[in-house]
Amino acid sequence: MTGRKRLWGWLADAALILYFVFALFPIAWMAILSLKPADQLFSTYFSFTPTLDAYRTVLGDSEGIPFVRFFVNSLVVSVGAVALSLVVGLPAAYASARWRFKGSENLMFTLLSFRFAPELTVIIPLFVLYQKLGLFDTYVGMVWVLQLITLPLIVWIMRSYFADLTPELEQAALLDGYTRKQAFFRVALPLVKPGIAAVSLLAFIFAWNNFVFPLILTSSQAQTVTVGALSFLGGDRPKYNLTAAAALVSVVPPLLLALTIQRYLVRGLSFGAVKS
Repeated sequence: MTGRKRLWGWLADAALILYFVFALFPIAWMAILSLKPADQLFSTYFSFTPTLDAYRTVLGDSEGIPFVRFFVNSLVVSVGAVALSLVVGLPAAYASARWRFKGSENLMFTLLSFRFAPELTVIIPLFVLYQKLGLFDTYVGMVWVLQLITLPLIVWIMRSYFADLTPELEQAALLDGYTRKQAFFRVALPLVKPGIAAVSLLAFIFAWNNFVFPLILTSSQAQTVTVGALSFLGGDRPKYNLTAAAALVSVVPPLLLALTIQRYLVRGLSFGAVKS
């Protein structure tokens, strides 16, 4: 019996290792592509002379593609979208958790439906409106449209965090002379800081990775890295090494953000898992 358990343990470990290799192989292959010289791109697999020329080309704009500007654009619109969603979404989540009225659940479901609806269902009306309002290829236009992604996510997740807080804490603050606004900012918000960190990271990743909106609603000035990285695939001969280098550079901000708030992220994702 012991031998059978040990065998099943080995098989489980082998399966996990295989899955680990399978999951990381695309990233490893992109790293290999980004380090390959142009003349060895199609002639070799693993035996080649590593070089950082692809990264120098991507970050130096020597191909006529302003990737650094696309990178900055992604930072601006993603941070702006998350910040605006937090300003609007945190009070909305708190209100929906504390006050229930007829039709409140339908209202919340309608908000959530914006997140689940395919982006292609709204992209054509948005394109026409943006052209008429002068929002096409602007930071304001991109920050505004990304609210369709980040705002429902923040409201729904933070609603559960606020619902898990006992109302007696805020009631005690009100008895001490706090206004409802002061109770929200001084009592409720500090208690859900881990949740805010976690949901901010998730919203940032969704905004950063969005492809359809910047593809249709921008052309050059506000274009993001998700679209800009594909620019290296154009021309007579696609430059896969440059595309791989651009893709790997584009994952740096979400990765650094996750590492920076890792302590809050773990607490935030587990917060409210068990009601007290």
